[in-house]
Amino acid sequence: MKDLSSPTIWVLKIIVILLFLFLASPSQAADPLDIVINEIAWMGTKANSSDEWLELYNNTNQTISLEGWGLYEGGGETLIEPLTGTIEVKSYYLIERTNDATINNILANQEPSSWGGYGLKNSGEHLQLLNQNSLIIDEVDCLAGWFAGEASPDYKTMERKNPQTSGSDPSNWATNNGSTINGKDAEGNPINGTPKAKNSLSLTTEPSASQPEPETELLLPEEPQPEPQPVIYPSGILINELIPSPEGPDNLEEWIELKNINNEEVGLSKWKIQDTTGSVTTYTFPEETKIEPKSFLLLSRPISKITLNNSGDGLNLIQPDGNIIDEVIFGKAPLGQSYNRVENKWVWSTTLTPGSANIITPQPSEVGPPMVETSTESQTKKEVMAAVGEQISPKETRSFPLGQAKSSLPYLIASSLAVFSGIIILCLKIKIDSSRKIK
Repeated sequence: MKDLSSPTIWVLKIIVILLFLFLASPSQAADPLDIVINEIAWMGTKANSSDEWLELYNNTNQTISLEGWGLYEGGGETLIEPLTGTIEVKSYYLIERTNDATINNILANQEPSSWGGYGLKNSGEHLQLLNQNSLIIDEVDCLAGWFAGEASPDYKTMERKNPQTSGSDPSNWATNNGSTINGKDAEGNPINGTPKAKNSLSLTTEPSASQPEPETELLLPEEPQPEPQPVIYPSGILINELIPSPEGPDNLEEWIELKNINNEEVGLSKWKIQDTTGSVTTYTFPEETKIEPKSFLLLSRPISKITLNNSGDGLNLIQPDGNIIDEVIFGKAPLGQSYNRVENKWVWSTTLTPGSANIITPQPSEVGPPMVETSTESQTKKEVMAAVGEQISPKETRSFPLGQAKSSLPYLIASSLAVFSGIIILCLKIKIDSSRKIK
């Protein structure tokens, strides 16, 4: 019987252990195309165009360590992502740029590092995958433009057809065709790509049973949806008053007033107001904006950033569907006066009424001058009054004895008629002169 405690047996045990550790450890040696860049989301995702990602694929039958490897752009000039960990047999390795919520329901294989602060240019890149010895394992030369993929609005990835042939061959790439997609973006939108799953146009065979393929989301034919009914926005919201040239600073004291003539509250979410002359500015009302029934809404320039040109400008009030519900155009603005809606016309007023009913005060130039007699009118009046005076001149006043009172009655009546006739002649004369002036 052999002695198991002999030095020879212990040496054999150590050799077996070392051999097991060597065989079990991941391999670092790799040849070109052993690991390839398999899918590129250069356009980002619908949630955020900065949420770029790409996927590596292991063509070999051995686990490979990626320690010391790096993903480069600019044909190897700029390191955008140092790699860590291992990539399993016939498996995928997901690299995200911004954070691990880029593909919300699939974990990345390493912590995102922002890719050196640089994203993939939409115009194209020359990407290289280098191992720890700076050997080019794979490259995709799209410097003249990406071979495939689509940006907004669908954000479809660029997929490699055959991972065992050149990555710089344009015919070896295609845009995800929608037959197979996988994952959700940061806002829950479907990823139009196949992160950590077989590409929609892949020419590779199915992974072995020991490496089950991650679940994919198959697109089913959509059921016909009823056509959405058009949104009908309320009318009765008007531009009611505005001041382009306040007495104080324009950038602080200009304002625009809206009026709701409806009997119910109206929400103004996503409504817009826009000036029309010079540097056009559009203000979009926040979601919570409402205007009470029969009430006013004041919009100051510091909030809207709309500049009302003193030399003349215009405003459009626009509903969310693009319909212009109200508009106003004004000419040169008088200092300190507001432009007011009065029924179906607009007038300037020196009385400002922000947030209340308009009050129209005429401009000083609109008040007529005081009546001034002409020299002709004055002379005519003097002549008539002189004629009347002659009828009742004090020089011709007589005193009558008491017995003669009755006999003087006809004389008094005649005198009264003369005075009355003089007054009538004076009125007619003034009227005739006024008529001549009007003509």
